[in-house]
Amino acid sequence: MANHITTKWLGNMKFESTNPSGHNLFIDAGPENGGNSEGYRPKALMLSGLAGCSGLDVAALIKKMKLDVDDFSIDIDANLTEEHPKYYDKVTMTFNFYGSDLNEKKLQRAVDLSIEKYCGVMEMFRQFAEVNVETVFHKKSA
Repeated sequence: MANHITTKWLGNMKFESTNPSGHNLFIDAGPENGGNSEGYRPKALMLSGLAGCSGLDVAALIKKMKLDVDDFSIDIDANLTEEHPKYYDKVTMTFNFYGSDLNEKKLQRAVDLSIEKYCGVMEMFRQFAEVNVETVFHKKSA
């Protein structure tokens, strides 16, 4: 299966990029690099892609396992190298689950399945970065 996108220059430092889903997004540099901050930064977009890929896996597994989760979020902290070309060499991904009746064992299994088996973006990141994954359970009192 192949994906095709088209990224069109809109002038200055701004681009519009198509997506196979039919939704477009804007990419732009910040003022420090001659842009107007009217879009996503390319490297940060990679981190959003990582969180989104694994998040979709976990959401599907929560549904399949019929788990009770009020909410969950994924935080990513990534270290950018100093030398050009700059890239992420260390990435920490933290899954945060919220609820009063969290099945920690099954939720951890869902995270593990995503990061070890299903998430292709995770596998791509492993080719160039040290990736650490943490899971935090925020239990609400009933």
